[in-house]
Amino acid sequence: MKQLTVILYNIRSTYNVGAILRTCDCLGVERVIFTGYTPFFDKGLPYEQEKLRKQIHKTALGAEEILDWSRAEINDTIRELKGQGYAIVALEQGEHSLNLADSPELPEKIALILGEEVHGIPTELLAECDHLLEIPMLGQKESFNVSVATGIALWEITKSSLSGTRKHLRTPQ
Repeated sequence: MKQLTVILYNIRSTYNVGAILRTCDCLGVERVIFTGYTPFFDKGLPYEQEKLRKQIHKTALGAEEILDWSRAEINDTIRELKGQGYAIVALEQGEHSLNLADSPELPEKIALILGEEVHGIPTELLAECDHLLEIPMLGQKESFNVSVATGIALWEITKSSLSGTRKHLRTPQ
């Protein structure tokens, strides 16, 4: 099974953050690192923290309480993870992006960077990445919502290690 860390860089929406956290838990992400202005309930006055906690919980449904997470500066995070042997992979369109539909072979240790909902990941951060992953588009829109794209990418990255695995809290009636 791949070792996965997810880096949230400048994600604006608390609902996207919550949905991403839930997906990360479901697909075995080891830790999530909040960078830039990505909202979480670890900052601010108590009433501000409570408001953010409620918004994130609405879509995370408790994943925010069980995932290993931290907050860090993006460049320090990239440097640290590279030092630990992680390949830095951005979910972003680019000239040399690997097409996820082609099931590219990826390293065992991956730090997946997800970028801001409208503008994506800045060029200077993309230059620090070992790989770019792209989800091919068939329609007129150029991208998925970041939480949807995260689910697609993490599924593609982890699906080979999920064969035969079946853990359910509920059983069909």
